[in-house]
Amino acid sequence: MGRSSHMKRLAMPRSWPLPRKTSVWVQRPDPCGHSIECCMPVGVILRDILAIAGTRKEANQIVHKGIVKVDGNEVKSINRGVGLYDVLTVGDQSYVCIFDKRGRLSYNKIDSKKAGTKLCRLNGKTTIKGGKTQLNFHDGRTILVENSSKEDWSTGSTCKINLNDGSIIETYTASAGAHCYLTGGNHVGEIATIKEVEIKRSSMPNEVNFEEGFGTIQEYVMVIPSPDDVPMEVSE
Repeated sequence: MGRSSHMKRLAMPRSWPLPRKTSVWVQRPDPCGHSIECCMPVGVILRDILAIAGTRKEANQIVHKGIVKVDGNEVKSINRGVGLYDVLTVGDQSYVCIFDKRGRLSYNKIDSKKAGTKLCRLNGKTTIKGGKTQLNFHDGRTILVENSSKEDWSTGSTCKINLNDGSIIETYTASAGAHCYLTGGNHVGEIATIKEVEIKRSSMPNEVNFEEGFGTIQEYVMVIPSPDDVPMEVSE
């Protein structure tokens, strides 16, 4: 049997800002670089979040017009998942996916000038044949770099990606004084300033303490250039 393209609303992730008892089923996103808790399908976003389409059929028609893009790539299916910090473009308007302060996915409007770049968290790196280093990012993308050292690319840092050619524009490290956006924990959706990073020499996760007086694990921390890089305005 093939994989189901839908699931029951009662079983959908709590991060989806949808009512649970209006109907039985809800569309499931196709497998992508994001977990199901961190993304929603384009069809649901167009119909239930942005209210651009009134029905699933209308959402499908919009996608088939070729005016819907994710990270600059044309969307071919309404099942395409759009996840954390993905840039969704519908016609001339662009949106970025973030978590609000209740831990729910929110697709907020951004300026068209910002739609050409994207922030990606570096989750890990691998040395491959030929001595090159493969960088693995939170959205599933990988980028090969040459002649890098451990100091060049540290896990937990954030890279600004040019969506036109996939190149890395700038890197922001998780160090004291850096601004960061929290993607999990009790302070999800908030912006904080790093005070120190505690490296654990064990199986325990690294911890980050903030100037605001609280801390969390490094997995929930995404370094950002400035607080302005998180669009807090809720889309209508």
